[in-house]
Amino acid sequence: MGFQQGLSGLNAAAKNLDVIGNNVANATTVGFKLSQAQFADVYASSLGGAGSAAVGIGTKVATVAQQFGQGNISVTNNPLDIAISGQGFYQMDNNGSVSYSRNGQFQLDKNGYIVNAQGHKLTGFAADPLTGAISLGSSAPLQVSTQALTPLPSSTASVGLNLDSRNLVPATAIFNAADPTSYNSSTALTLYDSLGNSHIATTYYVKKATVNTWDVHMTVDGFGLDGTAATAANTLLGASPTLTFNTTGALITPVTGAVPVTGGIVYATGSTTPQPLTLNFLSATQFGATFAVNQLAQNGYTSGQLSGFSTSADGTIMGRYTNGQSKALGQVLIANFANPQGLQPVGNNEWSSSASSGPALVGTPGSSSLGVLQSGAVEDSNVDLTAELVNMILAQRVYQANAQTIKTQDAVLQTITNLR
Repeated sequence: MGFQQGLSGLNAAAKNLDVIGNNVANATTVGFKLSQAQFADVYASSLGGAGSAAVGIGTKVATVAQQFGQGNISVTNNPLDIAISGQGFYQMDNNGSVSYSRNGQFQLDKNGYIVNAQGHKLTGFAADPLTGAISLGSSAPLQVSTQALTPLPSSTASVGLNLDSRNLVPATAIFNAADPTSYNSSTALTLYDSLGNSHIATTYYVKKATVNTWDVHMTVDGFGLDGTAATAANTLLGASPTLTFNTTGALITPVTGAVPVTGGIVYATGSTTPQPLTLNFLSATQFGATFAVNQLAQNGYTSGQLSGFSTSADGTIMGRYTNGQSKALGQVLIANFANPQGLQPVGNNEWSSSASSGPALVGTPGSSSLGVLQSGAVEDSNVDLTAELVNMILAQRVYQANAQTIKTQDAVLQTITNLR
C-alpha cells in the first residue's frame, strides 16, 4: 500500500489554499497581481520507462504563476497618484538597485524626489530647470523643483484688430496721447520687463491723409518709448506710414506684419533696458466696421511659484505656477518585459528582473506596446474576490478528497494486518 498519492494531493491542495489566501489578503492592495497555482502529475522514472500501465505517484506544484491582467482604475485626491492603463511597470531606484512596480501611490520626499511608501525613487527623464525641455537620454530619479519660475520679458506681441475705414483724419494734426482728437482709436495690453514687473502699453491708431494708411503710436505707463514724457516723436512705431491696407482691407505693409519698436523700450525699474519688442499686425484689417480688437497676446510673464502639478498620458509631469504659466518638470518612464511572468516578486508590490523575464524594455508611456498614464488615480488589485472564494471551496473539497484516499488506504492496510 502507498500513501504517496494522497499525501502529495494534500500538499498540493494546501499550497493552492495558501495561494488563494494570499490573493484574498491582497484584494485591496493597490497594484497587486493575483497568483495562480499550477500543478503537474508525477511518475516514477526508470531506465526502462514508466510503461503503459504505470500508476502515477501523485501531483506537485509546477509553478505559482502571477497573472498581470489589468486592474480597475480608481480616482484619488492625490495628484501624485498615477495609474498605468495597459502594459508596463514603474522603474524604481533604491540607491542604485532597480525594481519594478505597478503601485502608483507616490509622494514627494524632503528633497523633492518622487518616492513610494518604501522611499524608492521613481525614475524618468529630467527637464531643463529653465525651459522645461525634456532631457532625452539615460533615466534618473525624478525630482520636482519648487524653485520660482524666472520672469520672461515681453519681446513679441500680436495685435489683431479692425481699423474702421470710415474714420476721418483726426482733427488735431500732432499726436498727443492725452488728446483724443489727435488719434482715432486705442487699445492697451500688459508687458513685462526682465524683473517681472508689469507695464501697461497703449497703442494708438492715427488715420493719415494718404488713403488706407495709418500711423501707430505707443506709450508705456504713460511715457514715451524712450522713458521720457510722451511726444509725437518718441511714441511713433517704425517709419511713417506704419500700416498700409489694400482696397479689400487686407494688410500689405509691412508684408510680414512685424513692426519693431525702434531702439526698444526704456524701463525705469532697474530691469534690462532698452528692452527689444516687436509688434505683429499680420491679422489686422481695415473694413468699414467699428474699431474692434480680436487678439492681444504677448510672450512675457512675471515670476511664479509652483502651485500644483499633474501627469499627462505620456508621462510628462506638468507644473502649474501662480502666474498662470505651466512647465514640464520631468517625464515618467515605464518598462515592459518579454515574459512578465518571469519577474521575481520581492515584496512591497515590487518585482525584480530575472533571466526568465528578460531585460527591461524602457520607453515613454504610450509608445510601442506600453500603456498610458492617468494622473490622480491608482490601479486596483486584479483579484476577483468572488472567483477566489469559489476556488477556495474547490481547493477545500480537493483537500478533503485526498484526506479520504489516505483514510481508505489506512483502512485497507488495517484489513490486511488483521488477517489470521
